[in-house]
Amino acid sequence: MSGVVVVAESGQGRYQQAVTVGEHSLIADEPASVGGADAGPAPFDFLMAALGACTSMTLRMYAERKNLALTRVSVSLMHEKVEIEGSLRDRINRTIMLEGELTADQRQRLLEIANKCPIHRALGQPLLIASALAN
Repeated sequence: MSGVVVVAESGQGRYQQAVTVGEHSLIADEPASVGGADAGPAPFDFLMAALGACTSMTLRMYAERKNLALTRVSVSLMHEKVEIEGSLRDRINRTIMLEGELTADQRQRLLEIANKCPIHRALGQPLLIASALAN
């Protein structure tokens, strides 16, 4: 399981957030078009980064276990709102680039494996979020 992630206002901008993940420090912000200073990725950018990183890592692990000639993985993601049956829904478009001497069957299997990465699975089902106020 992952560790604790702490997010707090940084005091450096209208929406800028200091994100701490273990020993790692990141900045989140909103783009200027919505009032932020664009000092860091927006929240949906972090969500897509998580999905992209998980996808790439999962494919690398699978390729190593199966001794596949996968030389490089690259994942490109884009978020959009789409209308489905009269209501707006979030959709992430994920394009996976696989490099290496792979057969069509191997490439298809890697796509199936990509759809089984832990972040994809978590996002693809109703996600439980338990919220509480600190004392």
